[in-house]
Amino acid sequence: MKREVLAEEYLDQEQTIIAEIGALAQQYDDIINLSLGDPDYPTNSQVTEAAFQDAQEGYTRYTAAVGDPELRREIIKYNQKEFGYEVDLSQVMVTVGACHGMFLALESILDEGDEVIVPAPYFTPYLEQIRLAGGKPVILETTEDEGFQINAESLQALVTDKTKAVIINTPNNPTGVCFSEEVLTDLEEVVIEEDLIIFADEVYGALSFKHDFVPLATRDRLQDRTITVASFSKDYAMTGWRVGYVIAPDFVIDSMQRVNEGICYAAPSISQRAALHALRLHKEIQPLMVDEYKKRVNYAYQRIKTISNMSVLPPEATFYLFVNIKDTGLSSAEVSKKMLEEARVLAIPGTAFGECGEGYIRIACTVDKDKLKSAFDRLAEMKIFNQ
Repeated sequence: MKREVLAEEYLDQEQTIIAEIGALAQQYDDIINLSLGDPDYPTNSQVTEAAFQDAQEGYTRYTAAVGDPELRREIIKYNQKEFGYEVDLSQVMVTVGACHGMFLALESILDEGDEVIVPAPYFTPYLEQIRLAGGKPVILETTEDEGFQINAESLQALVTDKTKAVIINTPNNPTGVCFSEEVLTDLEEVVIEEDLIIFADEVYGALSFKHDFVPLATRDRLQDRTITVASFSKDYAMTGWRVGYVIAPDFVIDSMQRVNEGICYAAPSISQRAALHALRLHKEIQPLMVDEYKKRVNYAYQRIKTISNMSVLPPEATFYLFVNIKDTGLSSAEVSKKMLEEARVLAIPGTAFGECGEGYIRIACTVDKDKLKSAFDRLAEMKIFNQ
């Protein structure tokens, strides 16, 4: 078979920065990997054992296309108890992780050429997901000077007659920032005035350290225009189970179900059972894990403050730090490559998250404190960070 059989769109794709750095990392066997948001925690043993027991008892067949009704009812119960947020069963769909849910929602909503405003720095897959769904991503850059918060006036200035939606990711990957109450109130006004839809990526909801997390859809005026995308991956250390969910108006869920019939029909039944048990045990599972991540990012923050040519905003949420390395005089890619080659520490260049990520690297505190100490000890010895 010849390479030319590939679709033109994929025939001459350039290697991404993440792929390039990842390929270089394969050359070394003493890497400390601070690149990917894949928690080092195993899934809670009670969750795993209960899911395996369910498998033994026959929960190994297809579930309903929108998900196991028992899990969907538990999602409703969780949102009602934690946030006072009333949801109907017809408004919940279980998905194969949050990325799958986001794509199904975008595919269901977007017509060819519809614009979606994406605040940057952003979670890398958004742009391609929007394009695959026929839409056009429109970038709204945020800055460290403004705490990587969304500026409502700048948002409104990007709205055209083709704008259909905005993606709001808070707590945010890669910056670790939570959008403030003032910012969300201003955002609400723009969304209502311009008649926009919100895609609320709330994958890191449990990992908010500074303020209690509150879903966007709990705001009365936003509930009917918000599509909430959530996941069990980070909040429950269940990345490999590939299970998440979407809460949206029932007609959006109906459309997502139809789209998904041509993709994978339903999320894995065993993963859905694990998610069910995780939700029921969330008060037992989450506090210790969240506290540990808080300790890690605070430790990393304190170490960064002692290293020349590095700076970072105080941690607010997630296990990420978006580190400013502009004073090195080098690009994000150059710094990431030097960190790998000289210190055997792997981090992601900020430009992987948009052009305004130039001058930054993202560090994921998904290793234990001893490994973090070793990583920062190594970095502190590098010439670019030792001036």
